[in-house]
Amino acid sequence: MDVTPLIPEGLQLIEAYGDGAFRITGVRYQGAVFVFPDETQIWQQASVEDLTAATLAPVTDRQTVPEILLLGTGARTEFILPSIRAEVREKGPVVDIMDTGAACRTYNVLLAEGRRVAAALLPVD
Repeated sequence: MDVTPLIPEGLQLIEAYGDGAFRITGVRYQGAVFVFPDETQIWQQASVEDLTAATLAPVTDRQTVPEILLLGTGARTEFILPSIRAEVREKGPVVDIMDTGAACRTYNVLLAEGRRVAAALLPVD
């Protein structure tokens, strides 16, 4: 039985991650990325320690703000300051923090369910 989620054509599906990169809908991206249902953007983010609400502005400043932001923090889950989460939440999305692998899988499931989701993903070596 095929359990691959049915994703409408044209949406950004995370196919693979590792070696410091991601493969999203057939395109390889080196380094950190923002993934939205309709596009993927390079994210100039090096680490969780440098994260601020301003570095997440490409998510919160969109015309249609996602309801959920999955924050993939690399090989392991690393938490951010509650004040950053609160500032992002004021602009719309709930921030759900997890390791990058879990964030990739969760993004694909939520995308298949038709949810307004985005992912901010730090790479895994």
